[in-house]
Amino acid sequence: MSTLPVIDITGLARDGRDERAAREIEAACRASGFFYVAGHGVDPDLIARLDAAARTFFALPEAEKLEIAMARGGRAWRGFFPVGAELTSGVPDRKEGLYFGTELGPDAPRVRARLPLHGANLFPARVPELRETVLRYIDALTGTAQAVLRGVAQSLGLDAEYFATGYTADPTVLFRIFHYPPSPPGSREWGVGEHTDYGLLTLLLQDDNGGLQVRRPAGEDGGEDGWIDAPPIPGTFVCNIGDMLDRMTGGWYRSTPHRVRNTSGNERLSFPFFFDPDFTAEVPPLPGRTATGDPRRWDGQDLRAFTGTYGDYLVRKVGKVFPELIADVNEDA
Repeated sequence: MSTLPVIDITGLARDGRDERAAREIEAACRASGFFYVAGHGVDPDLIARLDAAARTFFALPEAEKLEIAMARGGRAWRGFFPVGAELTSGVPDRKEGLYFGTELGPDAPRVRARLPLHGANLFPARVPELRETVLRYIDALTGTAQAVLRGVAQSLGLDAEYFATGYTADPTVLFRIFHYPPSPPGSREWGVGEHTDYGLLTLLLQDDNGGLQVRRPAGEDGGEDGWIDAPPIPGTFVCNIGDMLDRMTGGWYRSTPHRVRNTSGNERLSFPFFFDPDFTAEVPPLPGRTATGDPRRWDGQDLRAFTGTYGDYLVRKVGKVFPELIADVNEDA
């Protein structure tokens, strides 16, 4: 495996079923857990407006960006963080970013229940176009993610609507915009260190500067593991599966480590959209999949050992990324 496959999901988005796409998704999820998504139908003008608004925001002085700092978002964990404030495996990342999610008002039941990662987004007054653009993009990518999951369901011998009528009927949606300053020549700093994603799947829009790398597992041909580049391909998203799909399939589909280093010499933007199970749902193995995979992982973690809801898992993970934000949640425990 030296390159990632490109999978056209036109049929999944339009008709709800596509056996060819399902077979290709199965092969990709077994080989690397990564593939490119084409035929998604997301408006390119929307993508262009999102990119332009993000660049306008990150060009602001840091003092103005900090007007929507994550500390002001409370338990919703939304807003801006500066370079070095986010940790991966305890090491500061060389990036700054914005955190968004499903827009919820103060009277929403989950907000009134004080569930973490639920609430209102923070948007910058100096870039008013960002609000409408982000919310429209979240809606569009939600539809794309549901289409991909129809293919995942079919690839596992399930009804195409298995996820949409269950785990993702009320999904946990997390959207990020990351800005990576160029790494100095010879730098050993990572924009994002080696990690896997937490939920079901991620859809990544990236600009032209590249930097994403995917771990290549050792193959049956005797090839050693290593890293392959996942450069941008116009008109596509990079899709990868997360820990919960790994857990649900008993390791049959594996959440694969990946990392980012911006060596382009340019400012890099990326737009990861995380589509995850209902925050309040438990995520047991799928029927018939409990023992089909290999539970061993790169980090020694056994996802089968986890108990509780997806929200429990997510809060523990995000709490390690932003240790200072977990304090308010722990006070209520």
